[in-house]
Amino acid sequence: MGSENPSPQNPGCKIMTFRPSLEEFRDFGRFIAFMESQGAHRAGLAKVIPPKEWKPRRTYDDIDDMVIPAPIQQVVTGQSGLFTQYNIQKKPMTVGEYRRLANSEKYCTPRHQDFEDLERKYWKNLTFVSPIYGADISGSLYDADVDEWNIGNLNTLLDMVEHECGIIIEGVNTPYLYFGMWKTTFAWHTEDMDLYSINYLHFGEPKS
Repeated sequence: MGSENPSPQNPGCKIMTFRPSLEEFRDFGRFIAFMESQGAHRAGLAKVIPPKEWKPRRTYDDIDDMVIPAPIQQVVTGQSGLFTQYNIQKKPMTVGEYRRLANSEKYCTPRHQDFEDLERKYWKNLTFVSPIYGADISGSLYDADVDEWNIGNLNTLLDMVEHECGIIIEGVNTPYLYFGMWKTTFAWHTEDMDLYSINYLHFGEPKS
């Protein structure tokens, strides 16, 4: 199976990258089991680069009018590595409005040499110009007919909790959408530690 990693047991607990073929990609559970057999879980995080033939959505040209119902402004205070974040709810906006805001001179990503340089700029400017985050939007951008790795239907134990027990846990066994800009920050939640979570970057800059 597709892996860029030399050690099957991953004794160094390094973040591993996988490039499955389309055939390997079809069976979500089997590929996750393969990743575990390579020791990917030891790092707590792994990167999967989907095959080029796979598209979760045919086009993104039709989402500009989609509404972000409760964007939040992330206000950070503190210094010397100890910070507190306050979330201030803002009025609804469309994805198109959010994109223009994120690309504006005030909020856009600064010039940087590499990700290490960008991370330094993040910490240096954390308390200035509070970013707007389109967080916790119930739903998915996946086309309904996408079978492989469809975040809305992964056919895992969490899906059974919903389908057989009627228990819905928003953002845990249902998908959430997030629209971010420079400096928007997502915390590592308890459920992210206790359970596997999966994120797909539809478009935009790489996560850092």
